[in-house]
Amino acid sequence: MRRLFPLLACLTFLAACADGARQLNKPVEPIGDFKLGHAVVIAPNIVKGPASRDATDEEWIAAVDSAIETRFRRYQGDRFFHLGVSIEGYVLAQPGIPLVFTPKSALIVNVTVFEDATGQKLNEEAMQLSALEAPSKDTFIVGSGLGQTKEEQMAALSANIALSIETWMRKQQRDAGWFGGPDAGVPIVPEPAEEVAPEAAAETADADTGEAAEVMAAVEEPELSAPAN
Repeated sequence: MRRLFPLLACLTFLAACADGARQLNKPVEPIGDFKLGHAVVIAPNIVKGPASRDATDEEWIAAVDSAIETRFRRYQGDRFFHLGVSIEGYVLAQPGIPLVFTPKSALIVNVTVFEDATGQKLNEEAMQLSALEAPSKDTFIVGSGLGQTKEEQMAALSANIALSIETWMRKQQRDAGWFGGPDAGVPIVPEPAEEVAPEAAAETADADTGEAAEVMAAVEEPELSAPAN
């Protein structure tokens, strides 16, 4: 667990990541056959990073669980999968000095995916993922510590970590065939029927009728002759 401290310290100075909440506005593309069964979020050994605001385990569990439900309930595949998420560490940036010291908020989780039908883990070792605050007009210069409340920081980080989980799952779908592979869950659109001119349709119907008559004649029962005395 000690290794999370330098990681959290490093993350506070890195560039911000994509905006998970904004990504929800994009059209829903299936993740193979994935459909969310249960999402279990825990925080057994959460670590608070340096120069961070305080947040309780319960607050983090509620925020991350809400973000996961919002993102993954959109997918309606044919098979249920469960997500186990352990919140490992966080930094909720405090107000800094603009242009000199603007700490960034960060969140680290471990993720495991289970297949409902078999009860098996898709990844034997939990995958560790991290997320940073997304850039905005309120945080680009002064950081989220000054531009957002603690609750806003937590909601933004939770949305970003849910997006990080989805991005990782899609990579596993492509590379390891999770959730049925890249073609699973994609709706099949039938090709439009080819238009046939009325004259050609009539000729086809006459030909079909003639062929049907010939077939019926071939299978008619022969006349039975009277038995010889």
